[in-house]
Amino acid sequence: MENTQKPIPLTSEEEEFVLLVSPASRMGQQRAHSELESIVIRLFDQFQGRVLRYVMACGLPLHDAEDVVQETFLSLFRHLELGRPSSNLNGWLFRVAHNMALKRRAAIQAMDRKRVDQESLSEHPCGAANAEEKFSFNQTKQRLRAVVEALPEQDQRCLYLRAEGLKYRQIADVLGISLGSVSLSLSRSFARIIRATERGSHEG
Repeated sequence: MENTQKPIPLTSEEEEFVLLVSPASRMGQQRAHSELESIVIRLFDQFQGRVLRYVMACGLPLHDAEDVVQETFLSLFRHLELGRPSSNLNGWLFRVAHNMALKRRAAIQAMDRKRVDQESLSEHPCGAANAEEKFSFNQTKQRLRAVVEALPEQDQRCLYLRAEGLKYRQIADVLGISLGSVSLSLSRSFARIIRATERGSHEG
């Protein structure tokens, strides 16, 4: 029954690379390789900002997030080079970036745990740096950030992907969860955000 959903229309860039990687339309291996590189570069220019923001939202620092973005688009190049076009490029990119980000984060956390064993807890005052940074934001932004950070991890992922413009079905595909779970997660998150903003307006 779910298969009655209409396919997401391709953008002009996606139509271009679908044609390019089609065996019937190849005009020589070298030329196809060169043209494919150009297309992936254009796609990188189009999507890299959004993918980078999502990867950083997964908890990676900028330099690690940038590495993940580069690896994601390298995977895209290899994917297309093998003649495997995707009818949902947006979702494909975020899904690959999501998986790579989680692996990178797990590796970083493992290294951090080893460091923590050798460091004094007194060197890390509880949230002092964060507190200083938050003074530069107004009260509403502070409250909203606190609400989002307090959400369960899956709810945060759904919220960030929705903010990047992905549809509910695409979010479900990226995170490997059901459409109902996405809907419930976002409804729960939006309700908490609305309550927080209403509380702020009453306090003001």
